[in-house]
Amino acid sequence: MAPGSPRSAKDGALPRQARRALERQLEYQQVKARAAAGHEDDYIARMRARAARARAALERIRPIAADARVLEVGSGAHGLVFYFGATRGVGVDPLAAHYAGLFPLWQRRARTVAARGEDLPFADGMFDVVLCDNVVDHAECPARIVAEIARVLAAGGLLYFTVNFHHAIYSVAARLHSAWNAAGLHFEIGPFADHTVHLTRDSARALFDRLPLRILSEHGDVADAKSLARRRPPRHMGDHLTRVFFKNALYEVIAAREPIA
Repeated sequence: MAPGSPRSAKDGALPRQARRALERQLEYQQVKARAAAGHEDDYIARMRARAARARAALERIRPIAADARVLEVGSGAHGLVFYFGATRGVGVDPLAAHYAGLFPLWQRRARTVAARGEDLPFADGMFDVVLCDNVVDHAECPARIVAEIARVLAAGGLLYFTVNFHHAIYSVAARLHSAWNAAGLHFEIGPFADHTVHLTRDSARALFDRLPLRILSEHGDVADAKSLARRRPPRHMGDHLTRVFFKNALYEVIAAREPIA
């Protein structure tokens, strides 16, 4: 691994694809940090707006206590937890140590822990609210992350979860991309190198199967993704493809942890 490449707990056990997705994410955020210099207020305004939307969605179910224990799984460079209004907020991300140096202005607003979502370093039922905003498709095992979220969420606790889903053709393409790179033909196509999986709506919904999570609301409409693809001027062949086969539709779930037996 090259100097400055991301490292995390159990890093050596990561499959190549998951490790490469982390490396690409760090490279992207290093460039973004340089671009953000002098424009921090703009970034903060967008982060506040995103966090406020997530909190409002949860509070349509019930109010969040001022001292609620809030965890964001995959807090990343610009996560929800930093402006969620939590006094007991924690962010978990494999690249947390890197992001603390790249974006100190907001990263210091919450405690962050360098760990993988598949192996959360917390006791069962430790959090009242868990946030996971469009990150599991960058990770080694999305299903294990959702299972870990269910484990650390207290009985009756709330989950705010989103992930992008796509037409099934991209799932097939992603598997082919993974196979040829695993075979030693190292040719990366950005969207497939940045993600470990391209979920369909059904496979996104299946992440919650057989878990003690009661889905209170869910939304996953492809109309917005199709409309955006039609309005955006095509930059390359991939943009033409999305006009036929939709990409990056948002699946949003709010769920509650069932009582612990």
